[in-house]
Amino acid sequence: MRGVSLELRAGEFTAVMGPSGSGKSTLMHLAAGLDTATSGQVLLGDTDITHLDDTALTLLRRRRVGFVFQAFNLVPTLDVTGNVELPFRLDGRRPDADERAWIDRLVETLGLGPRLGHRPHQLSGGQQQRVAIVRALATRPDLVFADEPTGNLDSRTGRAVLEVLAAASREHGQSIAMVTHDPVAASYADRVVFLADGRVVNEVGRSTPAEVSAVMLELEAAA
Repeated sequence: MRGVSLELRAGEFTAVMGPSGSGKSTLMHLAAGLDTATSGQVLLGDTDITHLDDTALTLLRRRRVGFVFQAFNLVPTLDVTGNVELPFRLDGRRPDADERAWIDRLVETLGLGPRLGHRPHQLSGGQQQRVAIVRALATRPDLVFADEPTGNLDSRTGRAVLEVLAAASREHGQSIAMVTHDPVAASYADRVVFLADGRVVNEVGRSTPAEVSAVMLELEAAA
C-alpha cells in the first residue's frame, strides 16, 4: 500500500473493489490488525492499533472486530450454535437477551434454523459461509470485514446476506467493509472504494451495478 488514507465510518457499509493484486486483502489485513503497517497509522475509533502488542491486538479483535474469511475458519468439532457463540465464549460470557434476539434474527434470515445442531462437515459450502457471517455479526462488533461474502452463495441467499450486512450498519452503527468482485454486491453498499496498484484511485457513493461495472472497466482499461 502506498499513501492510502481511508476512513471506514460508523454506520456505513463500504465495498472495496479493484483488480487482482490491487491491494484489497492487504488493506483489510492492515485495518484489522492482522498485519502490521511499516509506516503510517491504523486507528480503530480512538485506539491507535499500529503498535499494540499481540495480547492487546487479540483482545481488540475479539471484542471490536468481526471477520468473514473466504476459508470460513469454522471449528470442526463445534456445531453451528457453538461456532456462532464462539466469540462470546472466548470472551468468557454468553449472549444476553438482546444479543440472542439479534442472533435468532440472523439465523432465521439466512435459513440456518434447521442446521443449528450440525457440524461444519455436515454443511454445504454456502451454509458454512452463512454460519461464518452470523458469527462475525453476532457480537455486533464496531467493524466487520467480509472477504467475498457472497462468493459461494446462490443469488437469493446472496441477497439475504447483503441485506443483513446493510442492516447491521444501518441499525447497529457498525462499520462494514466488504471486499468483492461483484458489481451487484457492491450496489448494496453506501459507497464503493476502488483500489489499483496499492492506491485508492476512485470512490463513489451508492451506485447501480452498471455504474460500478463502468468504473471497473475504466480501471482495467487504464491498467
